[in-house]
Amino acid sequence: MKKYSTNTKLAASLKIFFGLILMTSVSSCTEVKVETIEKTEKTEKVEEMAKSDKDDITVAAYYFPNYHEDKRNAEYHGDGWTEWDLVKKAQPRFENHHQPNVPAWGYTDEASPVDMAQKIKAAVDHGVNAFIFDWYMYEDGPFLERGLDEGFLKAENTEDLKFGLMWANHDWLDIHPYTRDTEQKILYPGKVSPKRFDEITDHLIEKYFNLPNYWKVDGKPYFSVYDLKTFIEGFGSLEATKAAMDKMREKAKAAGLAGIHWNLVAWGRPILPGERVPTNYPELIKSLGFDSSTSYVWIHHVALPETQTDFNYVRDKYFAHWDKAKAEYGVPYYPNVTMCWDASPRTDLNTEWENLGYPYMNKIGNNTPENFKQALQLTKDKMLADPNGARILNINCWNEWTEGSYLEPDIVNGMKYLEAVKTVFKE
Repeated sequence: MKKYSTNTKLAASLKIFFGLILMTSVSSCTEVKVETIEKTEKTEKVEEMAKSDKDDITVAAYYFPNYHEDKRNAEYHGDGWTEWDLVKKAQPRFENHHQPNVPAWGYTDEASPVDMAQKIKAAVDHGVNAFIFDWYMYEDGPFLERGLDEGFLKAENTEDLKFGLMWANHDWLDIHPYTRDTEQKILYPGKVSPKRFDEITDHLIEKYFNLPNYWKVDGKPYFSVYDLKTFIEGFGSLEATKAAMDKMREKAKAAGLAGIHWNLVAWGRPILPGERVPTNYPELIKSLGFDSSTSYVWIHHVALPETQTDFNYVRDKYFAHWDKAKAEYGVPYYPNVTMCWDASPRTDLNTEWENLGYPYMNKIGNNTPENFKQALQLTKDKMLADPNGARILNINCWNEWTEGSYLEPDIVNGMKYLEAVKTVFKE
């Protein structure tokens, strides 16, 4: 009886002992499983965030600031003149030609902080991350600066939108409007001296580059050059040009910046009268040390063979250029999407229209909001297909009304072009 009782107690003890081991083992396995699940979820979340960052595309829109009163324009065209005058007077110049284009917001004054605030809000709400201002600075001083300095930078919501500068260092010509078969008079030469460029460098760093909403790429202020030949000619040699570019980088670092992101607008076909195309972009980009390259408008690379050349035809031809530039330039290439092209408002309406050269030239047709949206989507898909490719694109243009390329709403299509940007890049 006693022996039986001892065995029973021993069996009970062993049962409890092994039960505790089993419970500990199950608890340990459960903890390991939970920890593994938590680690997996964290890893997946980090990978998803990294992929999201990698797929995040910056959308910039060029901004042409000739829609406010400027003292140079007043001296040449008369008091109160702005480029809106040409927009208002535009007329159809050939069969099935739509002109004038009428702005839905009215003929706004971009030097007004209130009017500019409307533009900033629309841009932000529809997925535009930055304006790239066409920036004019000549040997004898600035031009068209009030849109940026008095409008954009003084708008109450200015810090909602980034801004960068493209130095539009081309010759300013008497083409507002231009009369065919007459002299193409240069009003303000684009070339500046080395001394003047050094002053421009100080002005840029002191006035713009340190602002909280100045657009930076890889932590460096984005500064783009439109006319490379004119830029080099101002210094007289490649060596002197590179030295000036490097000096700007050094001055930026001395001012607490990380340097300068030098961008080049590389174009293959001249548009404006007097434009000259460099023949060796890859070599020049490397020699001068540009950080990236881009385009201003599709027709810098694509001829327009028809009076109204189909939008999709121009898009596909431009995509071929994109592939070539990406393969040959040796630096990141930021693609462009162009909304349209129609320079006819800059022609003298008292003359006959023919396809003779800027601004008497063929236009892009069939640029419906749907086709524009498709071009944006194809551009986005093409960018994301390259895991190591550029994640910046630009749009021509926010407001090139007299060249027919604008995202701002008109009375025909309203906000549809901006809604296309929002659908592809924000929603």
